[in-house]
Amino acid sequence: MDCINAKFVSQKISKTRWRPVSSASLHQPDIFATGSWDNEDNKVSIWSIGENGVSNMDDEFEGDPQLLCEYKHNGDVLDLQFLDQERIVTASSTGAVTMFRHHQNSQTLSVAQLWDRAHHYPCDDAPCTGLVCNSPEIVTVGEDGRIILLRADHKGILRTIENADSSTIHAVTFLRTTEVLTVNSFGQLKLWDFRQQGNEPSQILSLTGNRVPLHCVDRHPNQQHIVATGGQDGMLFLWDVRQGTVPLSLMEAHSAEMWEVHFHPSNTDHLFTCSEDGSLLHWESSTNSSVPSFLQGGRNTSAMSRSAVAPGEGNQSLTSGWLSGDSSKGHLETTHMLPSQTLSVNSVDVLDQCLVCGTDGEAIYINRQVPV
Repeated sequence: MDCINAKFVSQKISKTRWRPVSSASLHQPDIFATGSWDNEDNKVSIWSIGENGVSNMDDEFEGDPQLLCEYKHNGDVLDLQFLDQERIVTASSTGAVTMFRHHQNSQTLSVAQLWDRAHHYPCDDAPCTGLVCNSPEIVTVGEDGRIILLRADHKGILRTIENADSSTIHAVTFLRTTEVLTVNSFGQLKLWDFRQQGNEPSQILSLTGNRVPLHCVDRHPNQQHIVATGGQDGMLFLWDVRQGTVPLSLMEAHSAEMWEVHFHPSNTDHLFTCSEDGSLLHWESSTNSSVPSFLQGGRNTSAMSRSAVAPGEGNQSLTSGWLSGDSSKGHLETTHMLPSQTLSVNSVDVLDQCLVCGTDGEAIYINRQVPV
């Protein structure tokens, strides 16, 4: 725990994301963005942990994040993703989707594009609950059950899938370049293909028995048929979208809602989850194979970060250790990443050996020596 820096920021942090690092760069990630929620004035902020940030004041510890710039955000920040190294897209509780530009010479933020009330009810705002970027395309989902396709250089809405869901859609991820996967409050995963006209999903997977709301989803970076989800009961579910309609493995993870789940973008035997219960877990899957994990598609050294790289199109037929995952059989090791139980850990992001998370305790935690 000695390698964790805590920075108290006087605002509840809803989202944290590293700025993508080019594969040609030998540098560790050093810039990240945060969004806040449930504050009088919410903000999008850009922080640095590198030497090129704001000069250290006497009362700052070395390695503390330094605030580079911030911008007032209308409504709670319900999701935040880097579109590329300069542009950040946010989802708001007002239903708006905003694209900010980070001007690195002047260290300022400006609004580059605003899709106001992208998500809405007939007479009221509907929160935009999640988004995913594959530049220049942006896909957003909302409490209104809509899926919206936007383009960074286009002021209008390219496509709306009306009534995609009769319940709240909580999160979305790209499965392939033209396909997205959504999770909803009925415990369902739905696969959507933008090449198809109409408002029907191409596939539906769901939890059997109790319809536990699913809050988060992430796709395996190299084996796009493998998907992880987490929900209201704190369980971690692993799915193979090629097989059947139910999860292939489930693991007890947290004692309250799981807010985010992320595969490590390059060392895919590692996965991270965070929860309302105040914990942040690092999961490591060990396959029972003599073949090293990097020969099983476990590494992708040419990738940028998850949010700024096109979804993989490779045909990976190799078995993943995640699908046989069972923490009771020793296939999975879990490690608590935070020193003590705090208020809700709302967001986590990991890139290379660097991890950042944000909490309702108005703190940002940084770990630059994650063992992956």
